[in-house]
Amino acid sequence: MTATTAPAPGASSTARFGTFAGVFTPNVLTILGIILFLRMGWVVGQAGLWGALTIVLLANAISLLTGLSLSAVATNMQVGAGGNYYLISRSLGLEIGGAIGIPLFLSQAISVAFYIIGFTEALLAVEFFRQFDPRIISTLVALAFVGIAYIGADFALRIQYFILAILVVALGGFFAGWGSTPDAQPVFTPDFTENVGFWVAFAVFFPAVTGIEVGTSLSGDLKNPGRSIPLGTILSILVTAAIYVLVVIYFAFNSTRGQLITDNLAMQRISLLPQTILAGVWASTLSSALGSVLAAPRTLQAIAGDRVVPSWIGLRLGSKTEPRMAVLITGVIAVIVIWMGNLDFVAPVISMFFLNTYGMVNLSAGIEQLVGNPSYRPRFKVPWYLSLVGAAGCYGVMLLINPIATVVAIVASYGIFFYLRRRSIERTWGDVRSGIWISLARFSLLELQKLDYHAKNWRPNIMVFTGQPYNRRQLTEVARWLTSGQGIVTFVQFIVSEVDEKHGSELIERARRQIHKYIEESQMRAFAEAEIVPDFHHGALSMAQAHGIGGLASNTVLMGWSRKYDGNVNQIRLMLDLVRLRKSVLFLRYDPETEFGNYKRINLWWQGRGGNEDLMMLLAYLIEEDPAWNKATIRLLRIINSPDGVEEVAAHMNRVLDTVRVDAKPMVIVKEDEKSISETITEYSADADLTIMGMNLPPEDEIETYAHRLHDLVDGVGTVLMVRNAERDQELLK
Repeated sequence: MTATTAPAPGASSTARFGTFAGVFTPNVLTILGIILFLRMGWVVGQAGLWGALTIVLLANAISLLTGLSLSAVATNMQVGAGGNYYLISRSLGLEIGGAIGIPLFLSQAISVAFYIIGFTEALLAVEFFRQFDPRIISTLVALAFVGIAYIGADFALRIQYFILAILVVALGGFFAGWGSTPDAQPVFTPDFTENVGFWVAFAVFFPAVTGIEVGTSLSGDLKNPGRSIPLGTILSILVTAAIYVLVVIYFAFNSTRGQLITDNLAMQRISLLPQTILAGVWASTLSSALGSVLAAPRTLQAIAGDRVVPSWIGLRLGSKTEPRMAVLITGVIAVIVIWMGNLDFVAPVISMFFLNTYGMVNLSAGIEQLVGNPSYRPRFKVPWYLSLVGAAGCYGVMLLINPIATVVAIVASYGIFFYLRRRSIERTWGDVRSGIWISLARFSLLELQKLDYHAKNWRPNIMVFTGQPYNRRQLTEVARWLTSGQGIVTFVQFIVSEVDEKHGSELIERARRQIHKYIEESQMRAFAEAEIVPDFHHGALSMAQAHGIGGLASNTVLMGWSRKYDGNVNQIRLMLDLVRLRKSVLFLRYDPETEFGNYKRINLWWQGRGGNEDLMMLLAYLIEEDPAWNKATIRLLRIINSPDGVEEVAAHMNRVLDTVRVDAKPMVIVKEDEKSISETITEYSADADLTIMGMNLPPEDEIETYAHRLHDLVDGVGTVLMVRNAERDQELLK
């Protein structure tokens, strides 16, 4: 679920830009950057007209698919500050948003330095500036841009019109220069130089089309982001794609291959106004730097607003609109990067972070459409397969451009994701993850319902009648042992009361919250249920019948064994009713003095008949698999009356254990005449940490007698788990 009522930090007070100023122009100025003026000729020289057109169209197709996905997600919610971070976190969750948003901010901040360094290198083409340290020039420019951003986006976006005008003049002069190069030899086909191929040329060009996030990053400053982001983003992609196509054609018909490959300023050779090309280079680098210095602080402010990073980072420091603390942090990072020196390793990783962001935007739109949450109702509809194709394109390009940088970017994002999961930050919005799990659960349950049940696939799906589990921790421990990684546990509390119109739901929700709290504190994977019932017996029967869905219904009930005779009688009656409903029943008689001893020995008493042996051995096996019992020994004990049958019974027990593949030690006990069965069991269970024994199904007129006998039998044995198997097919372990 992506719709949210949580307002973005400061969105209402900063919204002041329209589509042209807030999205279209920043995007265009970033896309028409240094690659257009200094590297586009090289791409055409290597790939030729047809290869270069293929590169431009393929790259812009991926960019357009991302723009369509971005538009779909943006028109499905009230977009707040933070751009792509906001969209991803509100769609795929805070952890994924943070894992993308933090690297995105760092990439935007470092990009400020890269663009300024590019501007400085171009500036050194003028002899006057060669006398100065390039790092000093870059630092001064960075500080000037930080000052502009600190003053406000209004001032910065007014400057962008001046930069846009320079770009228009530079491009106008270039396009007006058709035929100005007399020695031009049209370049149509590829002729790649050594170590250069189609994908290398593609990798050189592709960063040019990754500027569409700049306008989105100003989302909190837009008057109508739901309209401006789709319109401004798609128009900027289409307009700049058309410009790049025209530039490719002009290069191919107005220069030679050698000139295009060796001369970075080949545009000057063609332009009718060659002196404007150098100004265009400066303007393109400065425009990209300006876009990044506006985008990075707003991304960081949104991240701080969600408490992914300390909230003081989002302070405005006296401004009503500007994230000034984030601006200062961005400036510090940019200056540090300028003075770092060798940035060859960092540069490709930055491109990977941008592409990872675009890939996640595509995934957000595709998954939202596939999951089909009713809340996903974008005004701008995009078929899910187009979004997933866009995602595949982004991640495919990442691997093609630089596999090592791709791995570094993904590892960094995953590291942040797992860190944020451990922090368990509270959020006030829903996201698509619940919809994903609901869709998967629905599919799985419908498929499970089609399959015939077989005992081979049995696993414990246990309802534990704990009341509040804080009071019956021994029951929760047994449930944990029996289902760890194998089955499902539901803790159930019955509230014996009349349903109160005013307070009924409140009582149930309070009880469930308490159980959920216990589950989280105990780090268990379990469900919580609470119901108002007229009495325990009817409540247990109703819950046993109603709990579950499709082929995933509870098959076992676990509860504590009463210490009173009357309670035992009621429990045996309940057991009989539950068995009729095909629910196996487990009673735990917990000895608070011995507890579970040293977790070293499990005694399993086998009657040789009664239908409980398979389930008893399976439960003993599951308990032994838990780390608490991993050094335990299981003893399978059976009492017989005569020593003549010892060998035969022992052989039979060994055959059974071999068949069911449970590692247990069989032990045949010959009952002494002067001792009762109860005394014999007590004697041999004295050194057991847990005793498991089966229960019979007494006739109605013998319930009280049987309950009393069972009470006396287990009274001195220690901690006992009593088992009644209700499965139709008794061969659970074969």
